[in-house]
Amino acid sequence: MLDPVAPQLVVNSRSLYFSWLPADPGAVAALVPVGLRPRPDRQVFLNQYVVDDETQTSGFGAYSLTYLGVSLSGVDAPGGINPGGWWTHYVTSSPGVLAYAEARGAPASLGRTVIDVHRGALVAETELDGVPVIRARCRVGETGHVVSSGHHRYFTRRHGKLVSSTYPYLAEPVTPFEIESVEFLEPEHPVYALRPANPLVISWGFYSPRASFAYPGGLTTHHGEAGLPGELVGVSPRTGAAGA
Repeated sequence: MLDPVAPQLVVNSRSLYFSWLPADPGAVAALVPVGLRPRPDRQVFLNQYVVDDETQTSGFGAYSLTYLGVSLSGVDAPGGINPGGWWTHYVTSSPGVLAYAEARGAPASLGRTVIDVHRGALVAETELDGVPVIRARCRVGETGHVVSSGHHRYFTRRHGKLVSSTYPYLAEPVTPFEIESVEFLEPEHPVYALRPANPLVISWGFYSPRASFAYPGGLTTHHGEAGLPGELVGVSPRTGAAGA
């Protein structure tokens, strides 16, 4: 049986990862707990990816995943380029990945992500209980000689404490790349609070047919108690060290 706390490696996943400004900045800020602070622009991030074959992972097997959440101030990933992120939703097709995420306090649930590319048109769709909840449409080209690399840092709440992990990655982005639309399809679902503004304002993003990354085994405790979302007003972040 797979150890849910063991580190894992994923190679050559198909990943659509980007960020936008939200339609309701106040609703987005209310999702962030005491001890963390959203960016002033309340930027939201989304990663939809598919691992097509079990040989691409060290133990998870083939699976799909969508996570999204709120970009943070003052708790950047190593290198200071990518902001830390607070996960609000984490949807995977794999029970093994679900167990890994739950062991780290992630707000995980079972669902499915599909990415289809045909003649330069990409459609990425995330489903919960068989119902599509997020759909992104993009125009994509081919990979070249560019390889993007770095780290992401994500925060969760576990046993009443804020914790984080650092995720190293390598990705071959395509060019050209353009987000055409981002649809949140279920107004009654809690994820709808993160929907983008109209007109759509994309902060950054890429699509890579070959994105590789590590799931770390450890967690770093963030200084301070993890309060409930919506208790953010007047709270300043206290930065803890990132760990792998």
